[in-house]
Amino acid sequence: MPHAVDFVNVSTAGLESSPVAEALAGLRANEARYFKNKYDHEFIVSTVEEDPETLAWIERVLSEEREIVIASRPLEVSGFEVAGIRMAYVFYESGLSVNVMYTLADEGKRAVGFKLSQGMEVPEELASRFKFARQRSKLAGEIRGSFFVIKGEH
Repeated sequence: MPHAVDFVNVSTAGLESSPVAEALAGLRANEARYFKNKYDHEFIVSTVEEDPETLAWIERVLSEEREIVIASRPLEVSGFEVAGIRMAYVFYESGLSVNVMYTLADEGKRAVGFKLSQGMEVPEELASRFKFARQRSKLAGEIRGSFFVIKGEH
């Protein structure tokens, strides 16, 4: 059942099978806090079974843009539109979070972001292609992130 992510009382609900569940829950809560503070938007997540379209869109963007296929099992997704931007997230069992930011207006910003939960290794499918910068988060500890710009239409 879709549920709002609480960034005050961080929960691992839906992410329990991850070996880095606590850190991944913090990463998810960090995203929820960002959207609440910046856009007053409540960050809702669903299981992949409840929202297969969001996962399919993210996978298609990754495949068509960079021939990337994530090996880890997807646990939760979130798809929404805010301020003229289509946002889509998937949280993987490995601790990886992938998001697609796709401005609907022509010539808008469009990118794919990768965030690694504290305690996880860089996935093999990303290791040779991206360098990851580090940032600190009160909710997620150390987050390593990278991105690429989307060139095609999706």
